[in-house]
This record gives sequence, structure tokens and C-alpha cells, in this order.
Amino acid sequence: MATDMSAPLYVEGLCKNYPSFRLKEVSFALERGKITGFIGRNGAGKTTTINSVLSLVKPDAGTVLFSGLSDAEHSREIREKIGFVSAGMTYYTRKKLRTITGITKTFYPGWDDSAYRKHMEAFGLDEEKTPAELSNGMKIKYALALALSHGADLLILDEPTSGLDPISREELVEVFLKLRDMGKTVFFSTHITSDLEKCADRILFLQKGEVKADEDLNAFREGYRILECEGEIPAGVKEKARGICRVRDGYTVLLPAAETGTENTREATLEEIMVHLEKEGEDA
Repeated sequence: MATDMSAPLYVEGLCKNYPSFRLKEVSFALERGKITGFIGRNGAGKTTTINSVLSLVKPDAGTVLFSGLSDAEHSREIREKIGFVSAGMTYYTRKKLRTITGITKTFYPGWDDSAYRKHMEAFGLDEEKTPAELSNGMKIKYALALALSHGADLLILDEPTSGLDPISREELVEVFLKLRDMGKTVFFSTHITSDLEKCADRILFLQKGEVKADEDLNAFREGYRILECEGEIPAGVKEKARGICRVRDGYTVLLPAAETGTENTREATLEEIMVHLEKEGEDA
């Protein structure tokens, strides 16, 4: 349960009901200056959570505060301090970046031209190009440059590396780490868990609209072990299993680390934990 109401983003009891999906009492608080990875399979409710937090959809219940401020009373101030970046963001494809920037800056009284030029140079962006001439990775960098230029301290990223090649994803992960070094708070929603293993400090795991884990990344990973089985899975192992997956030569079984030794088991990757827990949820 979220406790720090002065956190960069504090969410308590967030609910949103659709005919075929429910977001159920989602609560969490981001740590300032940290990268929090927001994981879960497609349809788990990650985008619904983000859209509700940003008032892009109206939640049915819940409290959302940004550094202790509510959007209803401090909307303008909050928008100055938030940067939202999504892989699905679009711009006027034939307008030059210089023109788009000129329009964008009019909405932010605290816009900093010197910061904008610094970030554009750091990201290797040319103002004379159009969005149509940018790769998907460069579009994300441009969106980050805009957010950083109006003083955003909290960056909410919805699947920013989706659809990118491995090199472009690696470049963006390095950018996210630099943002953390600058003291920025990053909320990074993705289903590409390997990216999070390179940069995230904490993990927020959403399953079927509910928060299933909210903890330090290393502690989350250390809480599980993988047992590889050829042939039948021993009955005693099945009883402890937190999910079983079929692989080429048999099965992999996710086990609580506290209930198994390190002998005959190995460390679990973040992806393996998520996939096995999802399998457990399907079998439940």
C-alpha cells in the first residue's frame, strides 16, 4: 500500500471499470530519483493505470497526487513538472521540429531554451528535420528533450522501447540512466523486461488489474529460483511451484527461494518470473 503522499507520484485505491476489465485498488508511491519498472502482460492494465493517473480517462475511484498536489487544484503546476512519453505519440509528420518546438514552448511559462538546445545536442537531434525523417527511437528522444526543457522532474514512459531494434533500445536505456543521474524520477511501463534489468531500481508488477508486487528489483528477483526438469515434475515440486512452463527439453518451474536451496536450481530472470507467475494465474 502506498504511504508517502509527498512522493513524485502517489496513487491510492485507483479503480477503473470497463465491461470486460477492472483496475482494482491499485496503490503505489514512486521513489524520488529512481527508475520504477511497471510490468505486466498486455491487457494487465498498465496503460489504463497511466491514463487514469494522467486524467486521460476518468477513474471511478482513487487518489492521485504529484509531490503532494492534486491535479484538480494544481493542474498547470503539475503539467510543468511531468513529461509523458509514449511509443504511440505522433507529431505533425511534415512540420520541422523547430516549428513543433515553437508551438510546444508556448504552453510552458518555465520553458528553458538553453536546456532545450543542450538536450537536442546531447540526443543528436536536428531541428531542421521533420518527425517523418526520424526513427522511432529518435522520436522518443525528441519527446524527452521537450519534457526536460520545461523542467519535468517526473517522466512517465508508456512502452517507449516497443518496436525498437536492440541497439536503439540500448541507447534509450542509457538515456534513462542519465536521467536518473540527473535526479529525475522515471516510471517506465514495458513488457520488454530485459530493458528493465539494465536500469530499473524497483518493480511494480500488475496482473489482471491488481498489483502483485511492488519492491526492489534485486529483492524481487532473489525471491525466486528456477528448477529445470526433464520428464515428469516431482509431486513435491509441483506443490511449491509458482508457475510451470513447457520448454524444449522438459519444464521450467518457478519456486519461492525461501522454500528451496540453490542446489539444482538457478537464478530467475525478470521475464521468467513474470511469465511463470502469469502461468500460475491462468491455472488458478
